Amino acid sequence: MWKASEMRRAFLGINLLGLLLLGGCADDPEAAATLSVKGYVEAELDTLHAASVALQRAAPEPDADGWNARDDAEAVASMRREWARARAAYERIEGAIAVLFPHLDVSTDERYDGFIELEADADLFDGEGATGMHAIERILWADAHPPNVVAFESSLVGYAPARFPETEAEARRFRDALVARLIEDIETMRTQFAPLALDPATAFGGVIGSMGEQVEKISLAATGEDESRYAQTTLADMRANLEGGRQIYLAFQPWVRAHGPEADDEVAAGFDRLDAAYGALSGDSLPPVPEGWNPDEPDPAHLDGAYGRLWQRVSAEADPDSPTSLVSAMRAAARVIDVPIAP
Repeated sequence: MWKASEMRRAFLGINLLGLLLLGGCADDPEAAATLSVKGYVEAELDTLHAASVALQRAAPEPDADGWNARDDAEAVASMRREWARARAAYERIEGAIAVLFPHLDVSTDERYDGFIELEADADLFDGEGATGMHAIERILWADAHPPNVVAFESSLVGYAPARFPETEAEARRFRDALVARLIEDIETMRTQFAPLALDPATAFGGVIGSMGEQVEKISLAATGEDESRYAQTTLADMRANLEGGRQIYLAFQPWVRAHGPEADDEVAAGFDRLDAAYGALSGDSLPPVPEGWNPDEPDPAHLDGAYGRLWQRVSAEADPDSPTSLVSAMRAAARVIDVPIAP
């Protein structure tokens, strides 16, 4: 995962490249913003693709007993690292991907329960049924699923316990079908994204939409339904999602600031508040959900714990009805530059 300083340097490079390609489009803030966003998304798609290919290459050579985290520890550790790298890249641009490629967003990022709600997945490794990053994650961490995750999933119609490949054929399908499907979907995104001319509403609206995803990510942890639940890295997802949102907003910042510096100040403050909330926690997993947690009527004692404080902050910043939330500030900034954002 890139450090924040590396991300800033990369983003500055993208901005500079955009200005050069447009022949110095500082006089056209809309063109400058959308070109910068396009360059950022393209760079993250490249990272997503590279990490997925590296994951496939790290898979053990299929043999008679498949592979597992004990006998193939080094290979599994390598696959897990590349999965985390791919996951961070995806989360940084999730808002744009969900808007531009909704079907590919499903095949790449849908959770296991979402897939089997439609039809049971009889073969975990074949690249059909449950696919994408979470299907791969579910296998890579098959020996480490938290009890609440197992309890939730085992209650679902069509549930099949997660496991490592146990035969040569399963190991080969994992590498050449399931992971290959992820790579194929990412390649399709890259191909289709390359000729697109982004409009400000799509780019700006994607960032606002991703804030709703933040609330969902933390809220679903209470029932073991959160996204990166097998690797226990949902907090890392949220940090990357926020990082990507801020970087994309920075493309619009000069435009916003020229027309309404107060609006830009409010957006920056909102990002800083969430940054501080995430930075106050260590590790990549969400804090434990208090026993008896009720999001509709939370116990004051629960709200005073690490999970409760984070839930309050994320919920507050994503509330479109609160005039002091980050989402409201983003909507105000969009109005300042006359960018239409859907309700």
